[in-house]
Parts: sequence; structure tokens; C-alpha cells
Amino acid sequence: MNNVYQTEEITVRLLETKDETTLVKWLSDPEVLQYYEGRDQPHDLELVRAHFYNQDDEAARCIVEYDGRPIGYIQFYELEPEERAAYGYVDNGEIIYGTDQFIGETDCWNIGIGTRLVKSMTAYLIGEKHARRIVMDPQAWNERALSCYEKCGFRRVKQLPQHELHEGQMRDCLLMEYTPEIE
Repeated sequence: MNNVYQTEEITVRLLETKDETTLVKWLSDPEVLQYYEGRDQPHDLELVRAHFYNQDDEAARCIVEYDGRPIGYIQFYELEPEERAAYGYVDNGEIIYGTDQFIGETDCWNIGIGTRLVKSMTAYLIGEKHARRIVMDPQAWNERALSCYEKCGFRRVKQLPQHELHEGQMRDCLLMEYTPEIE
């Protein structure tokens, strides 16, 4: 079994070859692309393979299932020294994880699944990977994502001006951070 973790409703499992066509479906939908990758970047099979399968980094790339149905994608990774520096973190040995995610099935938007996903991933990274910080860098205009992350205990740390290319423009992002309460 290649499950990373499972809650009552959500299963996060490692990406498999069979998921290629599902990713193509999600990443060729303009509604999804508006928030993830950009509507000017529809993905075909070749692009999905290049972006999600043929990578030599340490990110764990996963499919999110809700009640057994694939509905989205999440990846998590320990921040590399370059990312730590770009975000303003000193390299003091602290374990910091980043995540990126999207829900590809639009009928699953705005019903709380994203919040449950982010909360469960946060708990997993703290409990299993011993993360002392978890960070994300959503685009500053994406109010739905910002609201979700804040509901999950993330706070806005700083503006990242012109941080990400999206639909032909460099867009501002926000560094958001979750730190568990130290007992």
C-alpha cells in the first residue's frame, strides 16, 4: 500500500502512473488552472509527466482521495537551503516543510474538504515528519486559499513580491506559516 496517511474521509497516497490521466483532466480544466498553474498552461500527458513524474527532487507527490474518490493533489517537501534563505529562515537545523495542493474536482470546492486536507497534512507533518514549521506561498489574490489556510492555523508572515509566474505575469504571493504550539 502506498498510503501516506488516512483519516476517516481523506486518504493521501503517493502518485502512481495510473493517475496521469486524472492529472491531465484536472490540469486542462480552466476553472482549476485559474488557481493552479494558470489558464495559459493547460497540461497534456507530456507536461504532466514532466511536472509531476520526471522530477529528481525530494518532494512527496500525492493524490488526495475523499471517500475513495480521487479529488486532488498535494505535495510536501522539506525546505532546501535556497528556499529557506529566500523566505528569510536561518539554517539552524529546524525542520521546515512546505506544501502545495489543489482540489481538481470542482464539485468538491467550498464544502470544507480543503480545510480538512490541510489540517490533516499539518498534523501528519508535525507528528510523523517532526516539522517545527510548515509553510505555503499562495498567490496574494487567492482569497479562498488564504481563508482556508488561516482557518487551519496558518498566519500571514510576509509579502513575496513578484514571486510566481501565473498567466504571463509575475504575481505577488504571501508566505504563510504554521508553527505548532510547543509544550
